Amino acid sequence: MTEARAHAMATDATLPNREGKYLTFALANEEFGLEILKVREIIGYIDVTAVPQTPHHVRGVVNLRGQVIPVIDLRAKFGMETAEVTEQSCIIVVEIGQKGPVCSVGIIVDHVQEVLDIAARSIEETPRFGASVNTDFILGMGKVGDRVKILLDIDRVLAGDQIEGMG
Repeated sequence: MTEARAHAMATDATLPNREGKYLTFALANEEFGLEILKVREIIGYIDVTAVPQTPHHVRGVVNLRGQVIPVIDLRAKFGMETAEVTEQSCIIVVEIGQKGPVCSVGIIVDHVQEVLDIAARSIEETPRFGASVNTDFILGMGKVGDRVKILLDIDRVLAGDQIEGMG
């Protein structure tokens, strides 16, 4: 058995774990999904206090009912063109940190769409784009009707940002 085939078979065995409810949202013309269990709440866009010497995608922090949480501009994190805040812009507060303490982080998105129940058979493996493209932060591609939702592993999206100490 080839190494690629063995990897594909091992990956297929993990696909059912990806089945479940996803909060879907948009950034530009792209549609994404987050595991609903990672979402703490969704709030309308509020003013963010900038923090000096943070990466360009870290907008700063907000005070959410007495808790200071870091806020990430997901468009900037993904290398997309930044956009003006609109009345549909919102902050999704997610809980990250499977290994170690859990912390809350806000991610700015263009607009929230809906919660979808995506079956395992509707989730495909992430396509390979070559060694120079890191897609480890993508759980899979959710097929919903004729649309494709990029299902994110939010822990991996935000890994390495060193934001745990900010909040």
